[in-house]
Amino acid sequence: MRPFVTVTALALALLPAAAFAQNPPPQQPPPATPAAQTPAAPAQPAAPKLTFSGSAGMLLVQIKPDQTAAFEEMVAKLKGGLATAADPTLKTSTAGFKIYKSAEPMGANALYVVLVDPATPKSEYDFFMLLQKTMTPEQLRDPATTEMFKKWSAAFASGYNILNLTPVGGQ
Repeated sequence: MRPFVTVTALALALLPAAAFAQNPPPQQPPPATPAAQTPAAPAQPAAPKLTFSGSAGMLLVQIKPDQTAAFEEMVAKLKGGLATAADPTLKTSTAGFKIYKSAEPMGANALYVVLVDPATPKSEYDFFMLLQKTMTPEQLRDPATTEMFKKWSAAFASGYNILNLTPVGGQ
């Protein structure tokens, strides 16, 4: 019985040390330095989500068959916004932007083909990002815009299938 008592007493004696070792005391934050007090640098623009690396590109977009009207509503809003956009970079990068509906489905979904020729490498081609760039801050804050974006994003059966295209044969 004596070894059990010794081991138990030793374990109880070491318990506070073990607990302290697992939970170190909270650290004080370092004092503020002049560098921490300087104003933050201006935010860099976010990197594009969907880009093309070549001189032309194609997107294959699968839309739920019962949601084609919602998708085509979004396309109309996008084309209208691009037509009136003031940003010259946006106008240049989307100048060759064409959207077609395929007569053939892709599986159970409707298929839309987006041809961008010419494409501007490293420019944004994500529909939702392009839409945001065509809207005013007031439009972006409008709760109706949030509802439209939810409706439009629900129309997508899957993400974009991206094809980077390179001309061949002297085209």
